[in-house]
Amino acid sequence: MNCLRQSSFKTYLKSHIVPSLVSIRSLSTPSASQRYTVTLFPGDGIGPEISKAVQDIFAAAQIPIDWEVYHVSTKSVKPGEELIPKEALDAVKRNGYGLKGPLETPIGKGHKSLNLTLRKALSLYANVRPCVSVPGVKTKYENVNVVTVRENTEGEYSGLEHVVYPGVVEMIKLITREASLRVARYAFEYAKNNQRKMVTAVHKATVMKRADGLFLECCREVAQEYPNIQYEELLIDTCAARLVQNPSRLDVMVMPNLYGDILSDLCAGLIGGLGLTPSGNMGQGCMLAEAVHGTAPDIAGKNMANPTALLLSALMMVREMKLFEKADIVETAVYDVLREGKVRTRDLGGTATCTEYTLAIIDKIQQRISS
Repeated sequence: MNCLRQSSFKTYLKSHIVPSLVSIRSLSTPSASQRYTVTLFPGDGIGPEISKAVQDIFAAAQIPIDWEVYHVSTKSVKPGEELIPKEALDAVKRNGYGLKGPLETPIGKGHKSLNLTLRKALSLYANVRPCVSVPGVKTKYENVNVVTVRENTEGEYSGLEHVVYPGVVEMIKLITREASLRVARYAFEYAKNNQRKMVTAVHKATVMKRADGLFLECCREVAQEYPNIQYEELLIDTCAARLVQNPSRLDVMVMPNLYGDILSDLCAGLIGGLGLTPSGNMGQGCMLAEAVHGTAPDIAGKNMANPTALLLSALMMVREMKLFEKADIVETAVYDVLREGKVRTRDLGGTATCTEYTLAIIDKIQQRISS
């Protein structure tokens, strides 16, 4: 291995592999007077609109959250400058919770991905996306209830690539025992804590025998610690086929970074798209919930955006705070509005504005609180 590769590996391992394998948050119930501060990145495009909708809905539901807002965007810095201010990163670490709207990601040149930068800087090692059929939203599939747990820090997204010579680019896929054990244990803990019956490790070890082979080895090792949870292994292509044939055959899936990026979007398609899919990035001492859809610049500022994905992601965060009753009230209100079908944004076949949809949810919340 040449000096460039050795240097890249050492830099990566020093910066992004954390000795502790997994942190389990306290199961204690918060006191009635406890308040939480959440770092909010409104995002680009429709981000500020849907972030405002979440803030308004949480206020109506009397969720004890104060917001610490930071505006970050590739538009606000020059190439080579720090994409995310240190004080913003420190705020997430200090508060323990963050919420992020969609951020613009440059393609092929310019800045690094802000999303990738946040995951690495905060050691957000597991991306968790529950994909559950939404009441009132008809798709080709019914009763979908699957969860993807994606290793979030390495694999093909390690950033280890260089030009060998003009016209030839080499990229290194990095798989480590530490990161693989960490995400595998998170998947099994998630299954145990959410009464899930099976964890499926998704891989391509038939081709990448050592890299994906190591990932499987770690999954098998962790599986031995959870005898009450069924464990299976599926090739990435077999898993994709099974999902579109019969998603009910799968439960919790754990996989390396690139596979998770692809399959989590596939699962979102089963329930109606990324606009309805929550997402949470789990770290050693913090969580960053996010909307995983795009910035939709074509409708930005037109009050046409659908805040559902960001709202449901924020509810994942609320449940991490153990505010289960508050989360249930908001989630029930969202599903009631969607089930009735009277107030829907345009992406769901309706004519409602973002404001009208938000107010419909707030009305349901107020009815529930006052009853």
